[in-house]
Amino acid sequence: MGVDEEPDPRWSLANERTLLAYQRTALALLAGGVAAAGSREAVDAPAWVYLAGIPLLILSVLVALTSRQRFTATESALRSGDPLPRPPLVAVLPMSIGLVGAAVLAAVLVDLL
Repeated sequence: MGVDEEPDPRWSLANERTLLAYQRTALALLAGGVAAAGSREAVDAPAWVYLAGIPLLILSVLVALTSRQRFTATESALRSGDPLPRPPLVAVLPMSIGLVGAAVLAAVLVDLL
């Protein structure tokens, strides 16, 4: 394939589905972050519940913004025939969610004791 040629539509559509999957993930993180951060006012939740929402909100913004950049870079690589760029979210997202989950689990266990 030459420079700026139209790629196979299946690859472009797969790239678009990947973008939408990242956007759904960002939306889920946003909903979880809002629910946790807003729980302090709604119910008498411990402070750690409120604090657990903040990294989720930050991660939501990070996923939403970088997924658009990834979509554009991948589409450009498909059109130019270059190798596909490595997605930075693949390393950041699982580790971040794991760290937030571990912190919440620790807080729950400390609350129970």
